[in-house]
Amino acid sequence: MDASLRAVLNESERLLVADTDRAALADLDEDGAIELEARVRRTRDKYVSQYRRSASARVAEHGARGSARPENARAAAKAEAFERALSRVSRRVAALARQAAAAMRAERLAAARAAKDREWPGADEMVPRQRGQRRVGPPAPMVPTGEGAPRNPSTEKRRASTMAAGARRQAKRDSKNAAS
Repeated sequence: MDASLRAVLNESERLLVADTDRAALADLDEDGAIELEARVRRTRDKYVSQYRRSASARVAEHGARGSARPENARAAAKAEAFERALSRVSRRVAALARQAAAAMRAERLAAARAAKDREWPGADEMVPRQRGQRRVGPPAPMVPTGEGAPRNPSTEKRRASTMAAGARRQAKRDSKNAAS
């Protein structure tokens, strides 16, 4: 933190900015980082709104908020300091969230694999697989039954309907050709 910034911030604000240093952020877990991000965001929003309010009050005499900025340099410096602090904390929160998501995904995949391995019939008698070997499961039924069967009342009706529609289209086409 440079001397000009130290002169602008009070003690509690200096401590808040110091909490966003790389070493301090490394010690935080995800929940702590999220809580710190919320505190820094609130403080940043406070100083940004103060800067805008005071600059907009001077617009009448200066003609623009930008030309009123030199008189409002302290509020702008504070807003900028907390903007930088917020970006550091937000990057840390994002990194921690990615790590947590990867850990949760690996945990879910491991649980799914364990559940899948237990569901196999004869899983107890299975020999552990070697690298590159395929898993051998129960044999598939030779002829599908139920809705998956190639011939059942539902598929027969659909097939007949399709054939009838095709026959109607062909008859219509034939009658047009015969008329000409």
